[in-house]
Amino acid sequence: MIKKIIFILLMNFLGVNLFAADKVVKIGYADWSSSIATSYTVKAIMEEKMGVRCRLIEMPADEMWKSVAEGRVDAILSAWLPDTHEKYYNEYKDSVVNLGANLKGTKIGLVIPQVPSGRFTTGTGIQNKPYMNIDSIPELQQYKTKLKRRIIGIDPEAGIMLKTREAIEEYNLDSFRLISISEQNMLNELERAIRYKQWIVVTGWEPHWIFARWDLKFLDDPKNVYGDGGYIATVVRKGLKDDMPSIYKFLDNFYWQKDDIEQVMMWIHQDRGNFPYEKALRWIKANENKTQNWLN
Repeated sequence: MIKKIIFILLMNFLGVNLFAADKVVKIGYADWSSSIATSYTVKAIMEEKMGVRCRLIEMPADEMWKSVAEGRVDAILSAWLPDTHEKYYNEYKDSVVNLGANLKGTKIGLVIPQVPSGRFTTGTGIQNKPYMNIDSIPELQQYKTKLKRRIIGIDPEAGIMLKTREAIEEYNLDSFRLISISEQNMLNELERAIRYKQWIVVTGWEPHWIFARWDLKFLDDPKNVYGDGGYIATVVRKGLKDDMPSIYKFLDNFYWQKDDIEQVMMWIHQDRGNFPYEKALRWIKANENKTQNWLN
């Protein structure tokens, strides 16, 4: 018994937490670029800096909220508030703990390319006009044939899809079909349309690496269906503060900027979505001071 106590004290002195290995923090995330970047960054900090195992569980948006409310996961880092996930927040707000923003300055809506049909500029240096000349959501009806009566979206329970169904009703776009596919397939459709100068409208959001890759614009939303922007929140299960106080404190402290998340997203994209954990580690090594502040 004495030898065991001495061993534990020695391990603590050396900074080895013998009890951390018994903990597994479960985080729910969605198959979105922003959710992947944030969740893997948090996982890497927990495992590399805190010595706590972290398991990421992929699920649609509605299941994320339900899982944290029921205590099946410890946290979600991808709660888009106040508008995008308004439905889920109203349903589960009394069963979860909202730790507030982990990133501010979000925006969602319908997005189209702003690239020209030929060269970017004329011989005199004047910029050529984009091949799609739409400025607002109500104008989509005029160009429904060119758009093949399609709005390309993502997984059906994502908040932006709920808002887009509302927009279709508000703007009388009943002739359009809202196509639900994975984010990656949506991006493939967007890339193909830009390459061949085809007309397309997609569900889009910031932060996202696509706005650094291509010239895109949000269509004006005069009825403000998509809201005025907001933030991404960290939401945890009730009881986490008592069960895992150090994890709760870290998640409460975690807050980064659009430049931070967009850098991780871009690295992941450049590697075709492979090895997101390694990309998170790369960001952590380049931002040691910021990471350490979250842990203090």
